[in-house]
Amino acid sequence: MSINDPSTPGAPEPETTQRAPKRGALLKELVLVIVAALVLSVLVKTFLFRAFVIPSQSMEDTLLVGDRVFVNLLVPGPFDLERGDVVVFKDEQHWLEPTNTPPAGPIADALTFLGLRPDDSTQHLVKRIIGMPGDTVECGKDGVLKVNGVALVEDYLKPGVAPSEVTFKAVVPEGKIWVMGDNRSNSADSRSHSEDQGGFVDIAAVEGRADIIAWPLNRIGGVQGSGDTFKDVQDREAKPYDPEAQDTSHEPVESSAQ
Repeated sequence: MSINDPSTPGAPEPETTQRAPKRGALLKELVLVIVAALVLSVLVKTFLFRAFVIPSQSMEDTLLVGDRVFVNLLVPGPFDLERGDVVVFKDEQHWLEPTNTPPAGPIADALTFLGLRPDDSTQHLVKRIIGMPGDTVECGKDGVLKVNGVALVEDYLKPGVAPSEVTFKAVVPEGKIWVMGDNRSNSADSRSHSEDQGGFVDIAAVEGRADIIAWPLNRIGGVQGSGDTFKDVQDREAKPYDPEAQDTSHEPVESSAQ
């Protein structure tokens, strides 16, 4: 009688009967891990962070073309937006030219669903908030950018770039924000779209605040904030949009303030 015969007292179990349960357990654990990872990824994408790719030079040197950023979806709500936040928002006013994006394929669609790949189905823009509801944002002939009468010192601007090359005055209405790029001379921001609701962006269109640069590896880190730029700016009461309160003459400034 074979020593592996289960009828032999004290004989070891056959090798096949030993391994089968182990393989089944490992497979079950692997499936559970994959399912848990997928659920966690969907929860993170839905409630916490989403990935976006920087497509233009308008936010240099804070964000460079090709940077992958993670956007905090908790801002706005439950956390509030603030002056100086770098935000990603939907292009609901069609600031960008329409694009015909070819189908990405099932794998890319799955990665997008999991939040591991940017969503190309809707166009987005990334800018820095300069004015909140009620704020008066203006730049005079002297080239000094002010918010509610306070002159700003913007350390996040691309070196050598002026706060604005044209004059303007914008009184931000309720439910809106005024946004500008950090590379002001190469940014089609609120200043460039005064014919579209005064260049203001709906707060409801904001996807979230860009908090983390995740790619490339040599760029990994937090997105540069605004420091003390707005610390002396006082809030003002927001009112409905008033076209008479805006100045969209956009005359060239006489000197560079920075």
